Amino acid sequence: MVNEKPNLSFWQIWNMCFGFLGIQFGFALQNANVSRIFQTLGADMETIPLLWIAGPVTGLLVQPIVGYFSDRTWNRLGRRRPYFLYGALFTSLALVAMPNSSALWMAAGMLWIMDAAINVSMEPFRAFVGDNLPKRQQPKGYAMQSFFIGVGAVIASMLPFLLAGMGVSNEAGPGEIPDTVKYSFYFGAVVLFVAVGWTVVSTKEYSPEQLASFEEQQQHRQESAQQRSADAYNKGALFWLLPGVMGAALVYFMGLDKQLYILSIGVALFGLAQFYVGMRRQGNGQGNGFDTVMDDLFNMPTVMKQLAVVQFFSWFALFAMWIYTTAAVTQVHFGSSDPTSAAYNEGANWVGVLFAAYNGFAAIAALVIPAMVSRFGLRKAHLANLLMGAAGLASFLIIRDPNYLLVAMVGVGFAWASILSLPYAMLAGCLPAKKMGVYMGIFNFFIVIPQLLAATLLGLILKYLFAAEPVYALLIGALSLAIAGAFALRVSIQPTQQ
Repeated sequence: MVNEKPNLSFWQIWNMCFGFLGIQFGFALQNANVSRIFQTLGADMETIPLLWIAGPVTGLLVQPIVGYFSDRTWNRLGRRRPYFLYGALFTSLALVAMPNSSALWMAAGMLWIMDAAINVSMEPFRAFVGDNLPKRQQPKGYAMQSFFIGVGAVIASMLPFLLAGMGVSNEAGPGEIPDTVKYSFYFGAVVLFVAVGWTVVSTKEYSPEQLASFEEQQQHRQESAQQRSADAYNKGALFWLLPGVMGAALVYFMGLDKQLYILSIGVALFGLAQFYVGMRRQGNGQGNGFDTVMDDLFNMPTVMKQLAVVQFFSWFALFAMWIYTTAAVTQVHFGSSDPTSAAYNEGANWVGVLFAAYNGFAAIAALVIPAMVSRFGLRKAHLANLLMGAAGLASFLIIRDPNYLLVAMVGVGFAWASILSLPYAMLAGCLPAKKMGVYMGIFNFFIVIPQLLAATLLGLILKYLFAAEPVYALLIGALSLAIAGAFALRVSIQPTQQ
């Protein structure tokens, strides 16, 4: 007989998810202000998506690595909590340094550091829910994370606006970051470290032995996973490496846009990764962590593969929104693209309010979504929420009074809360316990890859199809959310969850 994890109380779930408030505080400050910082330091509209690739690339590299090692960690702080603590420490330091960047290259470098540190803390939090909660309580745990994400982001996104209202200077000279942004980042550094610290000191973890006794069935599933053959890896290497190299050559010799290097080099690197594992396996090399991650990638459960498509289109839309909302609103609704103008900075602060609004609505949605799931099932509830988000983004092309954009944020908020919880609820129960961390890291690939594609292609699409008008990136995001909703209906979950 398999032992079951005991139910946790409301406050125990509260404590284990509270650190997400701090992580989202830093994440929201970044989302609402980084484009503003880049523009202030001289970045043009075509360069901004390229600068934003820091987040996706660091997530792609860091999350599966952290997941792999956190699955194998056990010390006096526990299994996941060491990563929470050290990631929070370095993120807080990066938040202090970021708004003091004096050059564009420095700001871009700080974004890489900040994203790496945030990912060190954030990835184990998803696995933390799987570790500590029984399957029946996992949707409740992910909903609690969504609630804290919403609350933290509301405050963080509004900080520059609130500080400006308190008399803090919202303007600065060319190449200088306004004090409203600087003080917001300083405050965020403190909140992030304190919130994550609270989870570290107030929550306990099950030991590997206890988890083994709880999850015998999942362990059996893990042990029966197939190892991919050297021949399969070598064929896969050719399939990905040749198009990647040819694509990079075309970009070079035909003088195509340099942003296309991101796509071609990414494809080639995936081919090289498979070639590396195939050669090691052909030579009977002893398996290492990289081999394990690659095997697990190709042995994903069916539900995870189906959800990967849903995540791809969902996060493509979100990245389009994060990159282009500031440029769209300041240009269309406030009539300025000059980062030194009062109108631009007023519009940029209003974007902070809009981002706060959608996160506030997401916090409310986190309380409503469980009822939607009970009534309609996981798949239809997720479809409905994504369609509301699509309607919200599309309305930016119609609404002209910036105050009414708050209405659009209702739909975006419901979509955001749903993206942060329902895919994980659909995934719950199909991941082996001993690989919870690495699979959550691999699942992050399908958050990262669409962001890399958005950074590569969105600027070109806007340039050649929409005369570089940033508001049309939000229309593309709306279409992407609708496609994600359609694929959500195809996920093979349990009949009782449909």
